[in-house]
Amino acid sequence: MSTARATLTAEHREVTGKKVARLRQAGRLPAVVYGHGVESDNISIDAHDFEQLRRHSGANALVDLSVDGKKARPVLVSAIQVHPVNRRTIHVDLFLVRMTEELTVDVPLIATGEAPAVSLHGGTLLHPIESVRIRALPDRLPQSIEYSIESLLDFDATIHVRDLSVPSEVTLLTEGDDIIAKVQAPRVEEEPIVAEDLGEGAPEGEEGEDGDTSEGGAATEGGTGETQSED
Repeated sequence: MSTARATLTAEHREVTGKKVARLRQAGRLPAVVYGHGVESDNISIDAHDFEQLRRHSGANALVDLSVDGKKARPVLVSAIQVHPVNRRTIHVDLFLVRMTEELTVDVPLIATGEAPAVSLHGGTLLHPIESVRIRALPDRLPQSIEYSIESLLDFDATIHVRDLSVPSEVTLLTEGDDIIAKVQAPRVEEEPIVAEDLGEGAPEGEEGEDGDTSEGGAATEGGTGETQSED
């Protein structure tokens, strides 16, 4: 496994609250770096550099973070707050990791291949869950877990969490019986039943005094969160 890691530089910041809007206008993102046994630190990072990092790194990728030119330390991007309208990043939480301490994270699942029950029988591929929870050392965290769907030959076939192949140094925490993929049979629409012509007039006894054959009325039915960080 490659030991090369992405790098990110940051500056300590005193500005907090609503005043961080000026940082964003200057092209910098407010962020917080924290970890077990260390005090959290308010920092700012270059917005463009962070977007490039997101584009080229996986969700569980380690990043070497240097604050004010000091020695870089490994961190994970633990939370990203985005603007509700334009979806731009407005705040970042960075978790300072210990390389000898296992972490628990969610890892996305990626299906590969082709399911015969879809290609040959017209079914619909379903993914009841699209990620699993795992535990591993920081430098052993997988970015994703791939699995083949070629075993889905018919509508009774399923793939479970226990069928996943994961490295020996990774512990799966999601229940093994949970289904990660199956194929739903196509819906078959029934032909409408056309009543036979019963001739003129209704059967004796079905029409009331006013010619109203219905009883009762119509029924109505009634009915009737991404972690945000403070700056």
